[in-house]
Amino acid sequence: MATVFKWTGKSQQGATLQGELTAGSKNEVQTYLRRQRISPISISPKAKPLFGSMRGKVKDKDIVVFTRQFATMIGAGLPLVQALDILSKQTENPAFAKTIGDIKADVEGGATFADALKKFPRIFSDLYANMVAAGEAGGILDTILVRLAAYIEKAQRLIRKVKGAMVYPSVVITVAVMVIVIIMVFVVPTFAKMFTQLGGTLPMPTQIIISLSNFLGGPGGVIILAGIIAFIVFIVQFRRTEAGKLITDRILLRLPIVGVLFRKVAVAKFTRTLGTLVSSGVPILDGLNITARTAGNKVIERAVQDVRQGVSEGKTIAEPLSQSKVFPPMVTQMIAVGESTGALDNMLGKIADFYDEEVDQAVANLTSMIEPVLMIFLGGTIGFIVVAMYLPIFKLITLVK
Repeated sequence: MATVFKWTGKSQQGATLQGELTAGSKNEVQTYLRRQRISPISISPKAKPLFGSMRGKVKDKDIVVFTRQFATMIGAGLPLVQALDILSKQTENPAFAKTIGDIKADVEGGATFADALKKFPRIFSDLYANMVAAGEAGGILDTILVRLAAYIEKAQRLIRKVKGAMVYPSVVITVAVMVIVIIMVFVVPTFAKMFTQLGGTLPMPTQIIISLSNFLGGPGGVIILAGIIAFIVFIVQFRRTEAGKLITDRILLRLPIVGVLFRKVAVAKFTRTLGTLVSSGVPILDGLNITARTAGNKVIERAVQDVRQGVSEGKTIAEPLSQSKVFPPMVTQMIAVGESTGALDNMLGKIADFYDEEVDQAVANLTSMIEPVLMIFLGGTIGFIVVAMYLPIFKLITLVK
């Protein structure tokens, strides 16, 4: 799990430096500082504020608007500091405006734009900062910013598709469970009292429903509720551990219906991220490291880190990628072609576009499959309860006749 670390170190000139960095461990922070030729003095996790971040919430939409406007200003020839000053004054989000103002002050103080961004890892990711650094080094900062804005928009569109696919069945299942619980706890006991007064032997379906109603209305309901809460708490705590996140992410990828969707989303995100970084001039090893850390799935992250290890040993990307068994053969073969032709970034972009469409299709298929299943479940359950409650009444009417 990524953590924000505060660090203090000394430069080669002997100046004391300090800052913040989001990383998986202290070792990653030490490695980063040594690459920057900074000798670490102290590294510690940043304490979380008791009532949340005082900077407020900066949304991806704010970052996209900032990036596009900033790219336009830089492309028009405005100086960096002047562009940052204008954006800090016209940004509607006060927390983001304060952040842009702090970045402007750092740039005025002699820091590069990328180094200033790295001080705010919760707002500007490693991917963002590294692409900006590549843009500054290559003199194409405006082009890189346009690519960044397009990447963030596409990534958010992908997330919205998955969330949209999950929201509908979640809402229907929640409503169905609430309706069934209300019927079982409040409606069925009324019928049960009436049947008790009438006497006689009740039909088997009616006995089952009344027994379930007594169980839910008594200590059984409390036990089930406590069990659900305990299970949710356990899963949340379990996923905070390295092993727990790996196990649960592996299970998600292997689920019968949604597992295919999650795998396609992972492939689209991997290829889109790596393609954007490579096309922007970020070194391949740094690009793979950033892609792994932003994968969002521990299984994918490990597979990409294995690929990075293989590339550092002189292998191609496609070779260790095919050995991971995580990515489809088509992806590894297309990447191999891209490497051999020297058009890896274009090939990665084509794969990402293809899997974006695959995600659209998978979401549509998932929705069309879930709808009838949910309707059958809801209608069958409530229908069974209604029939079970009316069976004694039908029997009584027959006896009266």
